[in-house]
Amino acid sequence: MPVKNRFAELLPEITAWRRDFHTHPELLFEVHRTAARVAELCRSFGCDEVVEGIGRTGVVAVIKGRQNGSGRVIGLRADMDALPIIEQTGVDYASTTPGKMHACGHDGHTAMLLGAARYLAETRNFDGTAVCIFQPAEEGGGGGREMVADGMMERWGIQEVYGMHNMPGIPVGSFAIREGAMMAAADQFDILITGKGGHAAKPHDCIDPVVVASHMILALQTIASRNVDPLKQVVVSVCVVQTDSPAHNVIPQTVKLKGTVRTMDAAVQDFVERRLCEIAEGTALALGARAEVNYQRGYPVTVNAPENTVFAAEVARKISSSVNTSVAPMMGAEDFSYMLQARPGAYILVGNGDTAMVHHPAYNFDDNAIPFGSSWYAGMVEARMPAA
Repeated sequence: MPVKNRFAELLPEITAWRRDFHTHPELLFEVHRTAARVAELCRSFGCDEVVEGIGRTGVVAVIKGRQNGSGRVIGLRADMDALPIIEQTGVDYASTTPGKMHACGHDGHTAMLLGAARYLAETRNFDGTAVCIFQPAEEGGGGGREMVADGMMERWGIQEVYGMHNMPGIPVGSFAIREGAMMAAADQFDILITGKGGHAAKPHDCIDPVVVASHMILALQTIASRNVDPLKQVVVSVCVVQTDSPAHNVIPQTVKLKGTVRTMDAAVQDFVERRLCEIAEGTALALGARAEVNYQRGYPVTVNAPENTVFAAEVARKISSSVNTSVAPMMGAEDFSYMLQARPGAYILVGNGDTAMVHHPAYNFDDNAIPFGSSWYAGMVEARMPAA
């Protein structure tokens, strides 16, 4: 099952869909134009059922095989939303919406799954049901969580679910995957440090929250360096330091810290949350100040189930001679994790060649990756649910 010839034939058309999405990026759940176009195309393909508004603005398209003796139902997911970034690619199909850009390749993911949907609706060479899931709000909104909470898995009887993401730095035509934890849990925290403000020339009359914040930032790094087993992955990053005064000669009353925590293990995640609060509150107390911590859990760890990972890799090997099954886990996060919590499945990377990394204003999706991605989506259905 190499790259399917049909996708080579469809490449100009799929590319046109992708570039149209790229030109008209939409954020989070406000993907109304994108979702409407996806639904329109799926209906034109002859999908058996197309439902809009799942998880607020998600689209689900159902395609039945020639047979249904297996009773299998497989979900294939792509994300639709863009990022609040000013594009710097210079391509002729660049974003026409100021401050919004498809800087993560979700336009490509959507187009590849649309290509697979068209092929599957044409051929129906499988025994079971394919459910194509077009998800909003991956970039921080938790659209995957919303679609699951909307009863998507139960409504269509989805038994397994598979997702894909492009990856710059991996050659086009290559795939990468790993069993178990593949992407990190992503939490965030806000810390409000309250001291006693005053004149910068009289620090002895103040409780300087900037000094407290400085000690706290360094102390928080001991979570990774001294508290967590070095064989366990953890990142604690303070990314924002903000005072309530812009003046050179004022010791502020308060300092706000904002940051992120990335972990690959639920027990480590629990520990880091507890330890971060202890260090923040204890450091402030020791220096005469007060700290209030607001810790928010984000996307959970993306965990590939063993059997499903093996199968996803086998399908990839039929398409490409370059399949890495032990890619290093990444500390980025992915809300496909919510779907993998609800059903077993796997998440795979497809090569996007030599371009800027995702979330960069010069990033661009390589349309030459489309036949590989579409072939993998379609191949998962045909190989997992072979027709008799």
